[in-house]
Amino acid sequence: MNIAIGCDHAGYFAKETLKEYLQSKGYSVTDMGCFSEESVHYPVYGKAVAMAVSQGKADKGILICGTGIGMSIVANKIPGIRAALCHDTFTAKASREHNDANILVMGARVLNPEQMKLIVEVWLDSTFAGGRHSQRLEMIRELDENRR
Repeated sequence: MNIAIGCDHAGYFAKETLKEYLQSKGYSVTDMGCFSEESVHYPVYGKAVAMAVSQGKADKGILICGTGIGMSIVANKIPGIRAALCHDTFTAKASREHNDANILVMGARVLNPEQMKLIVEVWLDSTFAGGRHSQRLEMIRELDENRR
């Protein structure tokens, strides 16, 4: 599985930690930036990861900024993206099982890297439950179609 990962300056340290963690677990990781703690504009990196997932260049994505809110807003502007801001393992699991989230978003000023590793592990190990949730995803797809 190829995972696109991106961050802003607030998430740089966490991104580097998670990138190493994911690679140690055998995942292919495409680093979309940023590449230092120097102040940057988070929409640039949120869009890059979301486009990679939307276009099939990455199977899933992970975005990190200070709170996760900005990256969530940006990523969800891209059709086909279901970015979920998660602060714990429960929301991570539910985002995959109920919403088939294809991008995980976290806040580096909310979570520490060890908490993020647990959330990432649960998120990647969880699968879409289907059933009644499939109808809801179809409704979301229709919203994407009407937005184009």
